[in-house]
This record gives sequence, structure tokens and C-alpha cells, in this order.
Amino acid sequence: MNLEQVAYRDGDTALSGYLARPDGAPRAAIVVFPTIMNPAPNVLRRMPMLASEGFLAFMADFYGEDVPDRETAHRLGTELRDNVDTYRGRIGAAIEALKAQPEARGLPMASIGYCMGGQAVLEAARMGADLRAVASFHGILSSDRPATEGDTIHPRILVCHGDSDPLVPREQVRGFQEEMDRAGANWHLHVYSGVKHGFTDPEANSHGIDALGYDASADRQSWAAMLGLFDEALG
Repeated sequence: MNLEQVAYRDGDTALSGYLARPDGAPRAAIVVFPTIMNPAPNVLRRMPMLASEGFLAFMADFYGEDVPDRETAHRLGTELRDNVDTYRGRIGAAIEALKAQPEARGLPMASIGYCMGGQAVLEAARMGADLRAVASFHGILSSDRPATEGDTIHPRILVCHGDSDPLVPREQVRGFQEEMDRAGANWHLHVYSGVKHGFTDPEANSHGIDALGYDASADRQSWAAMLGLFDEALG
């Protein structure tokens, strides 16, 4: 599938996303937030998968510049997330960029994300984004501005998490559950035993990082869980 490049902006920062269209009229519009590496093969391959399910899918751009290696990615990701307002502005710009597409007009919207992108969709929920559902795959669950009692969290939330992910220990998972309960969120948590960070990436084991590991079963089950939630939340 050929992806259409879409230019958009977050203030003074020029960004470039990718759009995938279904064959027929889209049933809903989905913002896809990538990993800290920005558009990488594992997340790009989700675009035609979403389109084949009838969704109009838009891949967000975190940085507006190329990411040649992991060192650069971690520097850019850290700089972006150091300021919550800046981070949320970048997330909101992607949502608005998809809303601005003519095909998205009037469609229900949702968002999915992987790793840093998984954190981003949860941050979108915390900041009151008008989404029907969000799904986080091996995402960071903590926030520098956690939701509190009285906050409005619109989307239904699905978190797909590997229990052996050292980047998201059980204490962080428990803290997320308590945070969402305080805010009255509608959340689902799927935990896969013995599964590491990056479990949806078939190339995860080739990176030489102990924290990462592909798990085909968790990959399939988490995707099916997302589709099930979208069937309910998006119609």
C-alpha cells in the first residue's frame, strides 16, 4: 500500500505524517503514534492493517526530523517529553491534522500507539482529547501530569502490557490503575506473562537489547483486543 505524506505543523515545528486509506468509505479515523524511533517498520506495517479493517489511518510525526539511530531518538524523545505542555501540544497537533482531512469529517476517532506512542495515546486521554477509544501497546504508563479526580477522560482505554517489561514494572502498572480509577476512566488492562517490551515488533530480538522481545501470541492477542474494542466503541 502506498502511504500519502501529509504536511502539518505544531506551532513553528514542521511535521510530516502518513495517511492510509481503506478501499471503501472509512468507518472511523485512527491516529497512530509511533515508537521513540518515529516511523519505523513495525509501526508502519500497521497502517495497511488498519486500512484493511476499514479505518482511515494517520501516522503522527513526533520530531519533524530524521532519526538516524537510537541515540538520536532517545535525545529527541527526552527533549520532547521534558515539558508536558510541549508534549501534549505535539500529540494534539497530530489529532487535529487527521481531523482536517476531508475523509475524516464526521467520523468517530480513536488512537493507537507503540512504546513512546503508547504513552502518547494515554497522554491524549489525560488531556481530554475527544476520542472514542485509545489502545496502548507496550507503552509507558506513567505521566508527569497524571489524571486526578474531576478530570474528564473521554475515550475507553485499552492497555496491552508485557509483565516482563522492565521499563514498566508492576508498581507503575498499579499506579496507572489507581490513577485511572481516581479519574473515573473506563479502562481495560491486558497483561501477558513472561512478555517483554516491544512484543509487537518481529525485529525486537535483533536489536541486542535485553528489555526487548517479540512475542507472536501477545502480538496477535493484543491486536484482536484492539479490534474488539473498536467494534464496540466506534461502531
